[in-house]
Amino acid sequence: MLSRDDFLYPALGPNRSGRLALDALHTMYWEESGNRRGVPAVFLHGGPGGGSSPDHRRFFDPAFYRIVVYDQRGAGQSIPLGELTDNTTGHLVADLERLRGHLRIERWLVFGGSWGSTLALAYAEAHPTRVLALVLRGIFLCRPLEIHWFLYQMRYLFPEAWRSFEEFLPKVDRGDLLAAYYRRLTSPDPKIHMPAAHAWSRYEGSCSTLLPDPDLVAHFDEDAVALAIARIEAHYFVHNIFLPDNELLDNIDRIRHLPCTMVQGRYDVVCPILSADELHRAWPQAEYVIVADAGHSAREPGIARELVAATNRFRARLDKS
Repeated sequence: MLSRDDFLYPALGPNRSGRLALDALHTMYWEESGNRRGVPAVFLHGGPGGGSSPDHRRFFDPAFYRIVVYDQRGAGQSIPLGELTDNTTGHLVADLERLRGHLRIERWLVFGGSWGSTLALAYAEAHPTRVLALVLRGIFLCRPLEIHWFLYQMRYLFPEAWRSFEEFLPKVDRGDLLAAYYRRLTSPDPKIHMPAAHAWSRYEGSCSTLLPDPDLVAHFDEDAVALAIARIEAHYFVHNIFLPDNELLDNIDRIRHLPCTMVQGRYDVVCPILSADELHRAWPQAEYVIVADAGHSAREPGIARELVAATNRFRARLDKS
């Protein structure tokens, strides 16, 4: 069987990296790799809170792209880890624009998966003149129906994982899973917030692939990863991502003219295909690729294949322009 390594570009290190102070509390970690004079492309990680990884550089041809990878507020190597103060969608959009200015980039290709697709759409709708093209994966519009699906309805396909997620909580708290987890995840006591973070993150990791991926689940279960993912996701879910209902779909006209490729796993349980379908119906000009043998994760071979194919197609298109 083919693996993602059969499709991704070879591993490479950053040319440079740095830290950008965002305000008195938050500092962003960023890095660049690939062609220093190439077409800029920025990778938006998932979660929110998922953080970046070295593999995220590998979706882009390093001979052509100037690859920018960074960690959003509270995630990865950005500090402070798991911080919720001044951590909203509006802040993340402004941070991305600040990073663009800091790196003296005029326009860039914006690549985002899962929550990264949410943030990519929000950023593009706010700053369409700064976007060359979009590559979106595992479409997540973060609407109440999608949040409810994540919290309660993934059990229809992953009952064992959901049962562990629910039964972590005492019976008295199971009527409102989000509120119960949020109370624990925002507790200052690590003895309270860390077990909750692990339960939440293991649940998400276990449901993210079509076939079992123990390495992915183990990654989600690392202390720093679990804390950032669980705490920040719950924070955004509680606050309905700090945007009006249906905001992203309602403002598609702002970006309809931009080139876009959407890649969606047919059997994505974390971000079910309904949202990708609705986005494509609202934006039929965008290229829409359904991967027949994949779930949610960019680690899956079919997803990796189509994402690299998308950045390669834009390579040819942007090279001519």
